[in-house]
Amino acid sequence: MSDQSTVFTRLPETDDEREDPQRATREEVLDFWQERFGVPPETFEGYTFWERGAGKLWLYQGSPPSPVDIEGLGMTFLRTRQEHWKPTLEAVQRFGDYASKNVIHLDDNAARAFVAGEDRELDWDGDWGYLVVTHDLAGEVEPVGVGLYVYGELRSQVPKGRQREV
Repeated sequence: MSDQSTVFTRLPETDDEREDPQRATREEVLDFWQERFGVPPETFEGYTFWERGAGKLWLYQGSPPSPVDIEGLGMTFLRTRQEHWKPTLEAVQRFGDYASKNVIHLDDNAARAFVAGEDRELDWDGDWGYLVVTHDLAGEVEPVGVGLYVYGELRSQVPKGRQREV
């Protein structure tokens, strides 16, 4: 039997199917994206959600057998089993354009600082917490990452290995 931290298991659909009360369900994940970011649940039709380790959720288009003992499956998607669920950079870049709330748009200077991993004081009259951060790229508004807004400051959540000076 493999170490639980390397095995992907599919999320239960609903609370009735859940054996571990700490574990997220598909229904809760869809509710989170809809309530926090306004992303409609149907956006994720055709995708399955998988957990590897404690609260590290992955998204996969399709449905392999469960459990699966492999190194990677689809894309990292969401961190749960903590006080505030945190979407990943990959998830926001892929699905952030469906977001209709808790989206903050940055100008050139603020966007440069954000992708470089810098925190910035910024006025925001929306909810505190994790935000979809957008910027104009090639004439289109594009999601560039996840920000954490607290105490009047937008904190870049761009992982150190992905930060860039542009």
